[in-house]
Amino acid sequence: MEKLFSYGTLRSKQIQMQVFNKVLTGTADQLLGYKLKSLQIEEEFGMADYVVAVPSDDLSDIIYGVVYTISNTDLAKVDIFESNSYKRVQVRLKSGIQAWIYTENQ
Repeated sequence: MEKLFSYGTLRSKQIQMQVFNKVLTGTADQLLGYKLKSLQIEEEFGMADYVVAVPSDDLSDIIYGVVYTISNTDLAKVDIFESNSYKRVQVRLKSGIQAWIYTENQ
């Protein structure tokens, strides 16, 4: 099983049903030393606004989100769901949990 930290659209029950065909149960956590940046992604009907986690020079910056325990199969589904504007990296959360997050793919 894998840990996934979500700070954006994957916290939505509707998106979870679309991606996993189920609603996930998670625990609130925080990612320190990162900040959110606006990101525009071209979609089928035009541009859409999202946010993306990027490392910050200020270690007091915090992103609030939810950590989920998911299968490797579900993690692969997230890789497909997230556009190539994002890349998956491992981080240590404030709780000490090591989790995957999606950051800006530069």
